[in-house]
Amino acid sequence: MKNEARKIRLIMELRRSGVTDTRVLSAIERIPREIFVPDPFKDQAYENTALPIKLGQTISQPLVVASMSQALAVGERMKVLEIGTGSGYQAAVLAKLCRRLYTIERHGPLLAGAEEIFKQLRLHNITAIVADGSRGWPEQAPFDRIMVTAAAETVPEKLADQLAEGGIMVLPLGAQGGDQDLIRVTKQDGKTREESLFPVRFVPLVAGEVPS
Repeated sequence: MKNEARKIRLIMELRRSGVTDTRVLSAIERIPREIFVPDPFKDQAYENTALPIKLGQTISQPLVVASMSQALAVGERMKVLEIGTGSGYQAAVLAKLCRRLYTIERHGPLLAGAEEIFKQLRLHNITAIVADGSRGWPEQAPFDRIMVTAAAETVPEKLADQLAEGGIMVLPLGAQGGDQDLIRVTKQDGKTREESLFPVRFVPLVAGEVPS
């Protein structure tokens, strides 16, 4: 019951902060963030804050998850690629918005944990692999939408190539430790256009998968 009250308070905070997409708010409401959060931090699951998970990674602040999901403008028939599964929380939210979600994580143990939660939540429209996210998933391309949850210094060319005509990619751009901005990339007539949305802070996008 306590979590329900906290969740309602969080949804109201997201609305006040400019998240108005009812599908995104509904997805956030339906996904139990506490099961993605390590035990010592479960009581903070519905605070609007990033929290640490395994392997030096974080579960993003709910406002960032909601704002990125809103910026991606996902339709229910769409095929979406996520780079950086992490805890699996953002993937779970996206899975509620699209037809099919493909997600890539370079840390095997993180992906195993996330996949366990996807099963618990019966999110059967998610396909996940351990791989180098900077290369995308060429066998499944093109994608209507791509979300990157790690910061690159420039838009990765391989990901832009895998974006469908009329598609949108949302990603943080900027150097580690320096300023980063969330960028929305749109593809029209084979050309990409970039638009800066708001400042963010993410771990860097690293090439290569981690040996198990």
